Amino acid sequence: MQIFEFHFNPKLKLDLAFNSFCYEPENIYEQKVGSLYIVGLLKNVLPQNIRLIDRLAGVIKNEYFKAMAFTPEKSLKESLKVANEFLREITKKGNVGWLGNLSFAILSLKNFKLNFTKLGDIKILLIRAGKIIDIDKKIKLEDVDPYPLKIFGSSVSGKLTENDLILVLTKDIFDFLQRQDLLNEIAKLSPFNDKGLKDILNGKKESLVKISGVLLSIILTKEDVSGKKETISTKELKEFSLKEVFAPIFKFLEEVKKPSISIKKPDGKLKLPKIKIPQIKIFTNVKTFFIKKIKLLLLNKKLVLVSSLIVFLSLGFLFSQYEQRQKIKTYRVDLERIQEKLNLAESFLILKETNPQSLQETNRLLKESWDEISLLSKEVLNLPNSFTNQVLILKDEISKKLVELNKLEEIEEPELFFEFNRKEFIPQKILVSGNNIYLFTPYSQNIFFLNENKEKEIIKTEEKINLATKFNSSISFFSKPDKLIIVKNNNLTQTSLQISYPDFNFSYLSSYKSNLYFFDKKTGQIVKYPFLGDKHWDTPKLWLTSKTTKPLGVDSFTVDGSIWALKENTIYEYYAGEFQRKIELEIFPQIKDFSKIYTSPTLPYLYILEPIQKRIVILDKTGKIIKQFQSEKFDNLLDFGVSEDGKTIWLLNGLKVYQIKWLD
Repeated sequence: MQIFEFHFNPKLKLDLAFNSFCYEPENIYEQKVGSLYIVGLLKNVLPQNIRLIDRLAGVIKNEYFKAMAFTPEKSLKESLKVANEFLREITKKGNVGWLGNLSFAILSLKNFKLNFTKLGDIKILLIRAGKIIDIDKKIKLEDVDPYPLKIFGSSVSGKLTENDLILVLTKDIFDFLQRQDLLNEIAKLSPFNDKGLKDILNGKKESLVKISGVLLSIILTKEDVSGKKETISTKELKEFSLKEVFAPIFKFLEEVKKPSISIKKPDGKLKLPKIKIPQIKIFTNVKTFFIKKIKLLLLNKKLVLVSSLIVFLSLGFLFSQYEQRQKIKTYRVDLERIQEKLNLAESFLILKETNPQSLQETNRLLKESWDEISLLSKEVLNLPNSFTNQVLILKDEISKKLVELNKLEEIEEPELFFEFNRKEFIPQKILVSGNNIYLFTPYSQNIFFLNENKEKEIIKTEEKINLATKFNSSISFFSKPDKLIIVKNNNLTQTSLQISYPDFNFSYLSSYKSNLYFFDKKTGQIVKYPFLGDKHWDTPKLWLTSKTTKPLGVDSFTVDGSIWALKENTIYEYYAGEFQRKIELEIFPQIKDFSKIYTSPTLPYLYILEPIQKRIVILDKTGKIIKQFQSEKFDNLLDFGVSEDGKTIWLLNGLKVYQIKWLD
């Protein structure tokens, strides 16, 4: 961290007081909560408040480093409580001259994690890659309630990255730099340094003598603090010891110093107890001499074999430990790179209110981190637990952030709305109209009807139903090749449609206003049937213009005025017969195989089913994630239907119909 403090003309105005404070941790305990930076300014100073800024900063500092068992976020919150109590007490004593005149900024930094709050007109800017971001807009400023007095309110947290620059400026300094376009010059400094800043300010020296205030700059650089990096300690990887490895050899040599032999029992088995042979300096017995020599030869041979085995195993052990150390060294670099990418992703979250595009970048970085950490977690399974745990902890952290950012809700016990008896009916498709649910299958006749009270009825048909859609206040069922069955109040009327072209084979059906739209997956044709009234339909028309490339291989489509086609996990929008745009989705968990898309003219959302991932995804019509629902119980998703207001979803899962009710 590099800190530069600039105080401009402190004695220019007698009724103005300001100061800045930079508190760095003084011991290993204070390092737990990081550094603390404060800038304060008081206008219309009364004699009793000449040292108010210094006293308030001291109160905050003492409480911040006092709460060493807390996280930096918690320590800052506790400090703000004490600061509010301090101001409340001096107010009770009649000292109210500072009210409305005090501006104060408090920032804490720990491992590139920023926590900050402010009061009054002080500005807090983040400069990154030449861009200026007003990050203090994230703080909701509320009116001060005099009883009980609460000056400092909410704080904001965010992750920064290396080479970020934070500027804390009092109002007059900020206004001057902005008016003179000096902020843009400062942002262009690369790298940022005090000399460059002084050169910029000296260029406006004559004007600067007329204003007072503070400029505090904090450059985010990697701290070189002993003990900051997590390393694998000697306890995690046992040091290789020659003494320990060759201890069996030394022990064996001690034993063989004492001559001994092994003899066989009458049953042929080796007798384990050793028989010591007395040592003699002169061999008078030739037989004894040769026995001694043979025994020593055998012992030497065993010694060579055992020694060779131990050396071989020792070398293997050495190589294994060396290889493991090299792997950890390599994987640690990978882990640090992933952590840096995660830090960068978190830093973009600070910008989400001023720059909505930053959410897309955050999501992209998090998904890249997830892919990399998932691969790494498989590679480190055989390494020491301490290192493996670091990988798994980081993986869990990335997963939680992705789940939160992608608005994924896991449902352990989804609400069961209805369950079919296999002998009675086996549904394949579901359609919702008002509060009524219709289920059918292309493999048999009849339609199964359910109302909101779960009262059921079988609607008899002579045809097998292939497709269905809501149509005005009725339901249109289509039976290939050309039969159209209209169901209204559970009464059926049937008609035939004119075949639009030879060998047509409609795959999907939707409606908009008084028109039916059929999609032929094989040819990519969209055919429109206008309704003329009664049972009459106009001549079918090819909806796509001749210039438009036909969307072949579409998996599903739906109509709300535009036609939305789902193909290979990408959404294509067509309007007035022409292609408009393509929406490529970036969603976690990563898309594998979307099966159905649905919307209607009254709904602001697109609903997409993905059976393989046991989820339904809700997007707005720009592709932004609104909500995801996922459950292990969604193990056989076939189809879904949506209520008129879009807030209730019915999921057909095998023989069960689950119901999800949700709010934005």
